[in-house]
Amino acid sequence: EWKYGVASKLMRKVSSKKKKGPQKIDRDMNTWIVFDGPVDSKWIENMNSVLDDSRMLCLANAERIKLPAQMRILFEVQDLACASLATVSRCGMVYISPTDLGWKAY
Repeated sequence: EWKYGVASKLMRKVSSKKKKGPQKIDRDMNTWIVFDGPVDSKWIENMNSVLDDSRMLCLANAERIKLPAQMRILFEVQDLACASLATVSRCGMVYISPTDLGWKAY
């Protein structure tokens, strides 16, 4: 049985033209979705189509969600050991060394 995950639900809500519910999202407003945690090779490869020029989330049930131009995705990760070169090449990288983060970095 197919079940939608948190990311697909959020991306559908952002890309939806209808505004409903108490947390209305304006399509003309910049929207950021932040993924904070380790990169897993199983789900990060599915994000490649979102990160390229098509900006299309392709789900396993054959549904496609076109993301608006005002939507941005940020990945805050410790390392990219499980990410492929295809994924890394689609992202802009900022590296901050642990010594620059201070004593309460984690």
